[in-house]
Amino acid sequence: MSSLNRESILASEDLAREEVQVPEWGGSIYVRCMTGTERDAFECEVYANRGKELQVNTENFRARLLVRTLVDEKGDRIFADADIGALGQKSGKALDRLYSVAKRLSGLSPKDVDELTKN
Repeated sequence: MSSLNRESILASEDLAREEVQVPEWGGSIYVRCMTGTERDAFECEVYANRGKELQVNTENFRARLLVRTLVDEKGDRIFADADIGALGQKSGKALDRLYSVAKRLSGLSPKDVDELTKN
C-alpha cells in the first residue's frame, strides 16, 4: 500500500454504492454510504441534548438515514432532508430493505444502531 497525502485522499472514490431492486416501487434505486458530514448530521438529529439529559429521537429513523443515502446513477442525493416525513410514509418493507443496505454501506453496526436508538 502506498503512502497517502492530501490530494490522494480527497481524490479517492470512497463512497460505496449499490443498486437495490424495490419491487414495491416498480424498479431499482442506488444506495450509497453516508459521507462523514451526513453521518454527523444524522447522529445530531437522533441525539438531542436537553440540559444534562441526552434524548433520543427515533421518529422516522429509517427515513432519516435513507434521505441521505438514496442516490441517482451519478451518486447525487435524490431526496432533501425535508423529505423525511414523506419518505417515511412509503412501504415499511421497501424502507427496511433499503435501510439494511444503507446501514451496511455506511458502517453502522448493530451496536451503533443500538446506541443511537436505545432509550
